[in-house]
Amino acid sequence: MLGEYRIEGRGAAEISASIERGIGAGALQPGAPLPPLRALAAELAVNPNTVAAAYRMLRERGVVETAGRRGTRVRARPATAPREQISVAVPPGARDLSTGNPDPALLPPLAGALAAAAARHGTSPVLYGDEGVAPELARLARADFDADGVPPGPVAVTSGSLDAIERALAAHLRPGDAVAVEDPAWGSLLDLVPALGLRPVPVELDEEGPLPERAAAALASGARALVVTSRAQNPTGAALTRERAAELRAVLARHPDVLLVEDDHGHAIVDLPFQPLAGAARHWLAVRSAAKAYGPDLRLAVLTGDRVTVDRVEGRQRLGPGWVSRLLQDTVVHLRRSGILDPAAVARSYGERREALLTALRRRGVEATGRSGMNVWLPVPDETSAVTQLLRSGWAAAPGARFRLASPPGIRLTVSPLAGEDVEPLADAVATAVRPAPGRRWV
Repeated sequence: MLGEYRIEGRGAAEISASIERGIGAGALQPGAPLPPLRALAAELAVNPNTVAAAYRMLRERGVVETAGRRGTRVRARPATAPREQISVAVPPGARDLSTGNPDPALLPPLAGALAAAAARHGTSPVLYGDEGVAPELARLARADFDADGVPPGPVAVTSGSLDAIERALAAHLRPGDAVAVEDPAWGSLLDLVPALGLRPVPVELDEEGPLPERAAAALASGARALVVTSRAQNPTGAALTRERAAELRAVLARHPDVLLVEDDHGHAIVDLPFQPLAGAARHWLAVRSAAKAYGPDLRLAVLTGDRVTVDRVEGRQRLGPGWVSRLLQDTVVHLRRSGILDPAAVARSYGERREALLTALRRRGVEATGRSGMNVWLPVPDETSAVTQLLRSGWAAAPGARFRLASPPGIRLTVSPLAGEDVEPLADAVATAVRPAPGRRWV
């Protein structure tokens, strides 16, 4: 059953560690069945309850899954194999459109803001027991949320959007609970859910966001949380419209105990209005990262939500890092006050590149989507073939497998590195590599 690999250990922790070593070394492949409880217990001369505890530990860490009569198996993508590993080696001279990074030329310089934050620290250092959230950052964030119609709520700061999402899910859900997620979706989110011992339930989407009937089905089937990307959805560029948001709020109103998480990482780089879902469920969180607008290395996101959810997020944070560096928070405050970032100009720059590529592709009979943000999503009959052919033409694309659960194959192109003269050659290369079936939907 396990080939040459031999599971070892006398205690549950030792047995689970042995199985994880086998997975990490490649000796236990994704989908490989593990021995039945009693069979492995007999082989190791331990109580079956010990093996059951080991398997439970692995399930809670997202390493294995139990599938009824099929027994316990290594997950198709265990938490030890992040989706970022699904990538291509970019040969010298090729243009890399696979990373999802912002254009460095559109990021504001940080030297002045960091120096100002350091100077403030020199006169008034933050010490243990001080407030974890810079008051001015909280004020600016709350004003932004208010302007976008987000219900009143306290403001907290985490080390990026994924940090906030992880803390919220861990605070509200238990291992084994289901989480409704967009499909395709941000690969890191799809890794996080099983790593927390939760089950992802795919929700189909189109360019206006999650389809209400699919979200309703996921929640009706028992999903305890729904994660929605408000704008600049990664990888498809979808963005909620007013009408779609109203439909989703109606769905959530029928499931008031569901945890709603809104990821608005496109804030300050997208010119489409924010369409809030917050308040449609009893427990909710809206989070905005500084990564795309100010730089990924800032590792900072602001969030608001209902009092219970924000308290739980901050409570778990206090037991770990304690708070996000006030130096970083003051840096963002300085950047905001300086007006050095022009969100409209940034949104316009990404929009012009995205629309130029979409238009060029349409002229060649290639349908793609990219309503907002910095990514374009293309359906393809075969991801490996499309990615390989594009590489031969000098372009690196992200394989759709990094972002998919049950949705059809596709590839993602990030427009951030594109200049105007790149669009036509890239469209030619894509038209050669991508031949979608007529009438096929992109989701």
